Amino acid sequence: MKNSISFFALSIVLLTSCSTKTKEVKQQATISLLESPAQAESGEPFLFTYQDSIVYLSWIEKKEKQSTFKLASLDRGKWTTPVTIASGNSWFVNWADYPMMARNESGFIAHFLDRSADGKFTYDIKFTTSESINTTWANPKILHDDGKQAEHGFVSLVPYDDKFFVTWLDGRNTVMEGMENMDHDHHGEMSLRAAVLDANGNKLHEWELDRRTCDCCQTSAAITSAGPVVIYRDRSDEEIRDMSIVRLVNGEWTAPQSINNDNWKIAGCPVNGPRVSAIGNTLTTAWFTMASDTAKVNVMFSHDGGETFGNAIRVDEGSPIGRVDIVLLDEQTAIVSWMEGTEIKAVKVRSDGTKEQSVTIAASSESRSSGFPQMTKSGDKLIFAWTDSKEKSIKLASLSM
Repeated sequence: MKNSISFFALSIVLLTSCSTKTKEVKQQATISLLESPAQAESGEPFLFTYQDSIVYLSWIEKKEKQSTFKLASLDRGKWTTPVTIASGNSWFVNWADYPMMARNESGFIAHFLDRSADGKFTYDIKFTTSESINTTWANPKILHDDGKQAEHGFVSLVPYDDKFFVTWLDGRNTVMEGMENMDHDHHGEMSLRAAVLDANGNKLHEWELDRRTCDCCQTSAAITSAGPVVIYRDRSDEEIRDMSIVRLVNGEWTAPQSINNDNWKIAGCPVNGPRVSAIGNTLTTAWFTMASDTAKVNVMFSHDGGETFGNAIRVDEGSPIGRVDIVLLDEQTAIVSWMEGTEIKAVKVRSDGTKEQSVTIAASSESRSSGFPQMTKSGDKLIFAWTDSKEKSIKLASLSM
């Protein structure tokens, strides 16, 4: 792959039509819609790339009360026949707290949320493993062992050598007996936890990383040369909800550290988490903030595994609603995507603060049902996935040079 992607020199608009006709602009970029392997009544897409070549798409299909977690891979421009990871009729299916999957040399892992009681926010994180995409998936296990009927979710799954690193928001401290049905405004503290699992799903290590975090923003994790890092929306005693980082260094987790003092004070969860990407010891992260009542999408780079960061680089165009994603192309350059009102945008940004003209990937919707757009890189292409809230189906696009 080239060290930079030049298609961001031009602005390209792709509407969510059913056509798959390729559109070229001065031979600098090719953008096309991909056929979706998902059936109607589908949503919560997630994209994952294995060894910078094989792209996987997971999603949830809903039929009456039944939810089915499915997976397909992109093979020479076409999706393979979907396989079923798991299904159930008691799942917690949420626009922001979507299932994920990951793969390493040992096999696959995937997670979903299953209700543990009748309360609004009482559900467990369950995960399952498989040796390959076409073999039987193992019986699901519960990730956490607290036994509490409480909220557990907002998981990040990443390969960690021949193992998997997983982090999540854990509500074991949020409820007391008889308080299981309380909402987010009337409970104890949400915490951040992490674990390492082997290929069979056996838990090798587990830690509490932060005792008090924002309640319902996505977590994000990456593996640097020094080890795992987690970036998440923190929560101070004064209700400042900015981004923090924790790092596993020489077998010990660092104390939570703010990566940028936005000072966004908000007495509630904005449901808008960060995303992070790493190459070697270079780390980049994107996030949304409304500090001082100004909506922004910022990007920051670190070249020492997250120990220090450069200046925040604002990438939005004045009306962002967040829902970010980010992918490093090389140690100086990243692609960040976000929602600017009803449009899915993307732009190339460099660690020196320069950025190119943004691209409009697709028209979408600000509604919750449109979910969080996803982005991944495979070779010299970027793949995007999002939910069409009107058609209740998953759309996909490819950008290539």
